Amino acid sequence: MKADAALAKTKRSSGARARSTTARQTLSREAWIAAARKVLEKRGIAEVKIDRLAKQLKVTRGSFYFHFTSLADLRNGLLQEWRNINCAPFWAMRDMHDVDGLQFFTDIVHVWVDEAPFSPLLDLAVRDWSRTSRKLAQEVKDMDDLRIALLVRSFRAMGYSPDESLVRARITYFHQIGQYALSFTEDPAVRRSYQPLFGEVLLGPLVEEPGSAPRPSEGRSGRR
Repeated sequence: MKADAALAKTKRSSGARARSTTARQTLSREAWIAAARKVLEKRGIAEVKIDRLAKQLKVTRGSFYFHFTSLADLRNGLLQEWRNINCAPFWAMRDMHDVDGLQFFTDIVHVWVDEAPFSPLLDLAVRDWSRTSRKLAQEVKDMDDLRIALLVRSFRAMGYSPDESLVRARITYFHQIGQYALSFTEDPAVRRSYQPLFGEVLLGPLVEEPGSAPRPSEGRSGRR
């Protein structure tokens, strides 16, 4: 009887070890980052905690340390996720030369519109996170500066003056970021249907007939 009990205990122990090993094999570093990303996007970086994630994933805290050295390591993984999908497309464009202005503008906009792989939710979450970290705030600012600089380059290639290119670039970018900040959503088909009109507004001349109406600066100076 004792031998049977010991054998049963050994089997249960072996089964537990097997399940633990399986959990470690199937719950990858990427799975932890994916779970943490969902929390980050919904509730912010302050809610990304090891114990809560372990409970959510139904694993032990020790399983976390199988893949990460610390919570900071996980946070670095989240930032790398943002860099890979939300920053890399713009880094690639930075190195392009002799661009066609209209095509370059279209390529930039499609990074946001297609959301493949760009993630508006992740971009907004990292922006919120940056308010708690001076280092991250600088990184986010650098990315904002790059995106605007790329838009400026597209407008300059289309023949606009430096000042007008900058203003048009800012309007384009602030519109995009504002849409994320408002959590504005609409059917993708509807959004695509508006794209040609958005393009006309953002790319078109300031007046339909050049010279038929004063620019705002001319109106303020009293020109008739």
